[in-house]
Amino acid sequence: MPALAKPLVAILGDLIAIPSPYPPGDSVDICAYAAERLKKAGYEVETARKVKGVDNVVARLKGPERGPSTVFNAHVDTVGVGERANWKTDPFKAAVKGGLVHGLGAGNCKGSMAVQLWLAEEIARRGGPQTGEVVFTFVADEENLGPNGMEFLRAARKVKPDVLILGAQTENQLIVAERGVMWARLTTSGKAAHAGNPDAGDNAILRMMRLVGALQAFYDRALRKRVSGAMRSTVNVGMFHGGHNTNVVPSACTVEIDRRLLPTEKVKAAFTELKKVVDGVGEPRGTYKVEFLTGTNGFFAPENGAGVAALEAAIRARTGKKARFLNATGVSDGRYFADDGIEIINFGPGSGTQGHAANESVPVAQMEDAAHILLAAVGQLNGLRQA
Repeated sequence: MPALAKPLVAILGDLIAIPSPYPPGDSVDICAYAAERLKKAGYEVETARKVKGVDNVVARLKGPERGPSTVFNAHVDTVGVGERANWKTDPFKAAVKGGLVHGLGAGNCKGSMAVQLWLAEEIARRGGPQTGEVVFTFVADEENLGPNGMEFLRAARKVKPDVLILGAQTENQLIVAERGVMWARLTTSGKAAHAGNPDAGDNAILRMMRLVGALQAFYDRALRKRVSGAMRSTVNVGMFHGGHNTNVVPSACTVEIDRRLLPTEKVKAAFTELKKVVDGVGEPRGTYKVEFLTGTNGFFAPENGAGVAALEAAIRARTGKKARFLNATGVSDGRYFADDGIEIINFGPGSGTQGHAANESVPVAQMEDAAHILLAAVGQLNGLRQA
């Protein structure tokens, strides 16, 4: 095993051995591990929390000269083990086989966390940044969409990046654009009656079907044109609940809708559009309600930005190949900074297909490459006192 691979695998082994699944979302022990290492390396470290048991680590190291704030991020929480019988190894013990490290969270996202912890310590060993600051954030709650994690850190002004590099599973390629997301809930009401005499009631499910049918017909036309490269604007009816017994006319029905938005679309406008379509169906006032649940705008980091340029150059230098720009299916914690006018970049070892799966793994070689690439990128963005 190459020299650099050994400490990376050792750190990852430590991380895998500290359970941090969501739910319940307890991140105290794994954040304490990261905080201790970073304090020892000389970082100014804060453990920030909005909710008890959901800790987040913010560690910063400043240079003597003014310059950019380069912020790294990896989430400490994982999904649950799932069906234990599907695991070929102990999910809480790193197993190295065939150049892969297996274990719960090995790919999503403890592999990147291990790389970033090594990177933080290596930057400190070299005397720290020459300009600006480097900040490492290890956050909980990502598997719960992040309200007590990265969203909290931004709202509390714990970090203010110029360049934000998130440890997503990109196989050491780049994701610089993400779609926005908007969730909405539709609720319809009616009048219960015996199913043997349905005309005596008012069927809330049928009312909902009319509303959802109108929405689907509208989106089938409108979203066909909303395409940007490999990204598409989409809609999905994710949950549909109604009725409480087969022989009763349902008096209530609820649907929740997921809209994925191009970076040029905005959450507020998407909700207004949805509500306008629903209002236009003509159902009686008071028999339906449209609610906004949550949403964040998409983003697009310019490919000629300083952060992207630094990573592109580092990838080419390390691999001899030009960096590829990947299409993001999901969303990352970077979405909370979408309106801040900064560079948001997803980069890290491992394949997205490994996340949330039994026997997930991360390639050791990709971890090693990621460490070299990120160190070179920091050198270009902030400089290192000892190159």
